[in-house]
Amino acid sequence: MNIISFLIYCVVATFTPGPANIVILSSVQHSGAKKSMKYVYGATMAFGLLLILSTLLNRVLVEVIPNILIIMQVIGSLYMLYLAYKIFKMGAMDDQPNPNANFRSGLLMQLVNPKVLLFTLTVIPSYVMPFYNSTLTLTLFVIIITVIGFFAFTTWVVFGTIFRRFLQNHQKVLNTLMALFLVYSAIMISGVL
Repeated sequence: MNIISFLIYCVVATFTPGPANIVILSSVQHSGAKKSMKYVYGATMAFGLLLILSTLLNRVLVEVIPNILIIMQVIGSLYMLYLAYKIFKMGAMDDQPNPNANFRSGLLMQLVNPKVLLFTLTVIPSYVMPFYNSTLTLTLFVIIITVIGFFAFTTWVVFGTIFRRFLQNHQKVLNTLMALFLVYSAIMISGVL
């Protein structure tokens, strides 16, 4: 398992702006950190739940269709390339006030967040399952990824204002770097090298 590629994918996918991170950033600016943390707890709960469901689904698929991991690695690589393109082309973040950033809205947002759904469906089968299949190991990776997600959400709360200004001032450079990291990760899991 290429742990560097795995960590890069997890960090880029969870730390880069997406629907949940933008809501968190907006919530911090309009409602404060304490209220925003309720949203973070809900988002993290849904993130972990989606990882568990994805892992269970993929374990069943591997038993039913033994070569599904190769297909999932290709899908994961293609998704990462798409995400790299979207990040590279990303414009300025819009201010989207959300005074209702609470636990429930954080939970529901993640359950319908396409970025999170695709991430949770690709990370375990692309990085973990080709090398590990024990329930304990898969559970450990679900916990690790959930903690990375929680850390990402919390970072957006703690550094909301500073991070937003920094992104706006250096957005093109940061987007290019994040896109290149994703391209590297896509190549590493695709089996091309």
